[in-house]
Amino acid sequence: MAVHLRLFRKGKKKAAFYRIVAADSRRARDGRFLEVVGTYDPITQPATVSLAEDKLSYWLNQGAIPSDTVRSLLTQTGFMEKYLKAKRGEDVSGIALKTQIKERKKKTRKMKKAALAAAAEAEQAQPPAEAASEAEA
Repeated sequence: MAVHLRLFRKGKKKAAFYRIVAADSRRARDGRFLEVVGTYDPITQPATVSLAEDKLSYWLNQGAIPSDTVRSLLTQTGFMEKYLKAKRGEDVSGIALKTQIKERKKKTRKMKKAALAAAAEAEQAQPPAEAASEAEA
């Protein structure tokens, strides 16, 4: 049985709340799961995450594969760093997990176009300066 760590959606329309669960990979997203290992609330500002470290460590040691989103949440809270150091046998007593996650700014098409335009302008401005420095030498 392949176990995955993934999000289980709860809440109402437009107000999602997620449980981080260990579930059989063949089950539906909101289907039966093996164990709840944490929660994620994206509605609060900033978003909050609570993790059961012992349960997460157990499932990761059993070979559970975190989904991309869960892996990102675990990395942002600092759990992955703590888990990997503990696995290597290093001291992890000083590492505290974050419970809040900063929201990253979303890139829009306008922002991408503006960045490309700025890069093109910078590229056009550089060649004359280089040509002038070569002429002086």
